[in-house]
Amino acid sequence: MTNSRSLPLAAPPANPHYSLLGGAAGVQRLVERFYALMDQLPQAQTIRAMHPADLTRSKEHLFMFLSGWLGGPPLYAERRGPPRLRRDHMAFAIDTAARDAWMACMRQALADVVEDAALRAQLEAAFFKTADFLCNQ
Repeated sequence: MTNSRSLPLAAPPANPHYSLLGGAAGVQRLVERFYALMDQLPQAQTIRAMHPADLTRSKEHLFMFLSGWLGGPPLYAERRGPPRLRRDHMAFAIDTAARDAWMACMRQALADVVEDAALRAQLEAAFFKTADFLCNQ
């Protein structure tokens, strides 16, 4: 693609969050911490109840989704097809209280795993936007 002067246009910048978070290892730390907090925080009981007792598959799915969402390998899309978050979450009653409980876990996981304050704030804002989109009650 070229512009009016026939110069090549620069590709849009890639999402840098995956590499800034530390790649696969950083995403895995975030996922592990998030689910540990879901088991620990009293305010997370309602969202924990929406998950199976064994969180292995939930962790795997979140890791694969976050990998691509954060700008890394599109593992979820490669293995499960394009993410359809809203459709996949319609079976659960997600209201603002559930959203806020999920965000409490993610906010704390980000605080525990992400040292860079600017990156943490960017990710928190993006997670909130996505979590809010999933509200269906």
